[in-house]
Amino acid sequence: MKAILQRVLSASVAVEKEVVSSIGKGVLVFAAVAPGDTEKEADSLAAKVLKMKLWDDETGGRWKKSVTEISGEVLCVSQFTLLASTKKGNKPDFHGAMGGEEASRLYQYFFEKVQTGYAAERVKNGVFQAMMEVALVNDGPVCLGIHYILPLALVDVLTRFYKVTLELSVGGQRPAAEPAAKKKAPAEPTE
Repeated sequence: MKAILQRVLSASVAVEKEVVSSIGKGVLVFAAVAPGDTEKEADSLAAKVLKMKLWDDETGGRWKKSVTEISGEVLCVSQFTLLASTKKGNKPDFHGAMGGEEASRLYQYFFEKVQTGYAAERVKNGVFQAMMEVALVNDGPVCLGIHYILPLALVDVLTRFYKVTLELSVGGQRPAAEPAAKKKAPAEPTE
């Protein structure tokens, strides 16, 4: 999962020109679900949203308080475009985002974890897969990106898969090893 957290003075979401959610001081969270994401990543991200220290304390100490500690609000907005690849050409590629029912289920799971980790009435939501107008008044501005990468076990499986694929692509044999460098015989002493 990937998320952008923005510290805000206020934020709202409108669908077809009608406001469906709004918050005062708190955090606006844009969240995206990637293929391979599970409840584990959603749990971690929800905890991070609620625990991230984005505000100063009463004595001026920087980055000391979380949204829960200031009794702020949270607005979650699904945004698959966070996972776009822009490496080739000028048209974004969205294959890095999970689609359909599973993305909806996992995003909703994430949203509910944020609600249950704090106070349901202080956590609002956008509308999944809707064309939304998001308005905000940034506070700072403070904007942080959080990206949970693939679990190590999955990275290992993918690495093995691509290694086998590479071996098969060169005729079913491993690429030839580099020959060992020949050692030079010690030079004869000259008189």
